[in-house]
Amino acid sequence: MSDVTRAKRGRPVHHWRRDVVELAALFTAVAVADGVANLVGHGPDGPALLAVSAAVLVATAGFHTWWARRHGHAPPTGDTDARPRSEEPQAGPSELPSQVTEESTLWRMRTTVKDAPGSLAALCAALAGHRVDILSLQTHPLGEDTVDEFLVRAPGALAAAEITRAVALAGGSGTWIERADAHDLVDAPTRVLGLATRTALDAAELPLALRQLLGRCTIRSLPAASGGSGRGPEGVPVEGVLEDTVMRLRAPEGGVITVERPYLPFTPTEFARARALVELDARLGPRVPRGQDVLTLPEGNAITVRRADIGDLAAAKAMHERCSSRTLGMRYHGPVGDADRYLRHLLSPRFGRTLAVQAPSGSIVGLGHLLWDGDETEVALLIEDQWQRRGIGAELLGRLVAMAVEAGCESVYAVTQASNTGMVAAMRGLDLPLDYQIEEGTLVITARLDGAATRARAGSGRYDERVARD
Repeated sequence: MSDVTRAKRGRPVHHWRRDVVELAALFTAVAVADGVANLVGHGPDGPALLAVSAAVLVATAGFHTWWARRHGHAPPTGDTDARPRSEEPQAGPSELPSQVTEESTLWRMRTTVKDAPGSLAALCAALAGHRVDILSLQTHPLGEDTVDEFLVRAPGALAAAEITRAVALAGGSGTWIERADAHDLVDAPTRVLGLATRTALDAAELPLALRQLLGRCTIRSLPAASGGSGRGPEGVPVEGVLEDTVMRLRAPEGGVITVERPYLPFTPTEFARARALVELDARLGPRVPRGQDVLTLPEGNAITVRRADIGDLAAAKAMHERCSSRTLGMRYHGPVGDADRYLRHLLSPRFGRTLAVQAPSGSIVGLGHLLWDGDETEVALLIEDQWQRRGIGAELLGRLVAMAVEAGCESVYAVTQASNTGMVAAMRGLDLPLDYQIEEGTLVITARLDGAATRARAGSGRYDERVARD
């Protein structure tokens, strides 16, 4: 067995030849030392020889020191730098900060401070003391006070309560904080311009734009008061009303848009931005995108699916006249005589989005509605009797749900009757998590939406499709 093999197995390796050589060298050194001692001690030139020896030793030591300083850090010429993986040099403490990134969290925070020199500096110093990085800052003057709105990046281990405590010690009061995401990194002017563009292209985007502008809030639209007064049902002036956590704005058609955010008061800046979006919507007037899809049904008939608005009121009423009382009762859950009056509300883009199904003759044979109901979203369908059981309802529902996903809705619900098997089947066909609530024959089915996956399922066409753009 070789020495290398013994070493790999952990056994000691004895080199007896090296031990004999070292012992012989030791004896030789002792003999030479004894001879030199006798020569120095008893010879006539002993002191001179001793001085010369000392000089030689000093010179040798100096030469060795110079050589070590010049070549001490150079690797041996035979070193190829090949080492086992465990012997590779490790990063020292000074190298770690540039190689290891600490986990961080984005926060949106709002606090109130006195409008005095140094108040903002104290806040920033308090945040910096906890290694909190300020990414953006907006100030909202309120007379003697100022509301400062921050977007910050904090260490992942730093809790919201610790940030709030530090802000309070620096003079902040009424502090509100919640988690943020990458969308909040867009600066306020850019975000407002994007929302204005969406509103300009589609009147139905106004409630959604307000919700994205103001955060989690409840938005309700009330129709205009009768009597031709031109003022809303609550007498809201043209410039609107701001009341702490509630703002009321005059809708373009004379009604009122009410926005509520109980957990956080509105600032005058937010009120001005919201009012500007409403004024833009009013100046542009009613408008909907004019794209349309031409679909081929399984039996070969072609239908057109497009956005509808108040201009389709006459055609929608004509479809009502062709529908049976049972079909209208399934849809409106009440007196059929109220259906025509309710149509004007449904077709208005102020309250949601409507899809119309048009037959080759040009008549409307189906309507699908996506309605903004405060902070919830309702879907509703009406298909003319002779066009039922052909998959039109499922197609409309899939498109409405895709719209809801694009609008950022978390769920949609449908109100129908327990005997309406067509609507129940269409909701189940979405392949989404469903919740059922039934009371006195009225069935409420809620579908929970799941972002991109929902968009892919709900937006997929069920027929051969071609798109025609105006």
